[in-house]
Amino acid sequence: MSSFLLRGALIALIFILTGCATRSGPDYTALRESKPKSIVVLPPINNSPDLRGTYSFLSTVTWPLAEAGYYVFPVALVNQTFRENGLTLPPEMHAAPLAKIGEIFGADAALFITVENYGAKYMVVDSAVIVTASARLMDTRTGRLLWQGKASASNAENRSGSGGLTGILISAIVQQIANSIGDQGRNVARVTSSRMFLPNAGGLLYGPRSPKYLKD
Repeated sequence: MSSFLLRGALIALIFILTGCATRSGPDYTALRESKPKSIVVLPPINNSPDLRGTYSFLSTVTWPLAEAGYYVFPVALVNQTFRENGLTLPPEMHAAPLAKIGEIFGADAALFITVENYGAKYMVVDSAVIVTASARLMDTRTGRLLWQGKASASNAENRSGSGGLTGILISAIVQQIANSIGDQGRNVARVTSSRMFLPNAGGLLYGPRSPKYLKD
């Protein structure tokens, strides 16, 4: 009797763990059913204090989406089209009717991005450039949410802290100077964008332009 109960407990545990593992990943049901071929990317809403967040991040999005196998409408043309229609700010663009966006651009899906962190974060003896963003892919024909994801990256991820206190301080000073010159966030944004959209754990499925389409 005890052996039977033990087996039952093990089966139940496996079932629970399997169920948890299944729920932990994104639900691709809607994306598989919709099968979008083309994506229009709206300029991201920038919630960070760095004004460069919107267009710097936008410039990194086309490559991973195209690499995943989707046709991406030229982001500069999309931005200009919105502006010519009186929508000059990303929040205004995001508030446009989804069906109208699909009608104007002829896109199967629209990608809405929000930049949550962009730029340098200063600590006691160090600084790091951090870029965090989230995204929603919407079907322009049905208004259905197809996929959503979030990713973050930092230029301090692979930094070594060796060299003693003096070495750490010198490294921190050099890093703070480097982070304050130019737009270091764009390189970090590329990593964030790739992590979020490339087909991997949590990313998009492969699109119809990829030889791996319908194989994942």
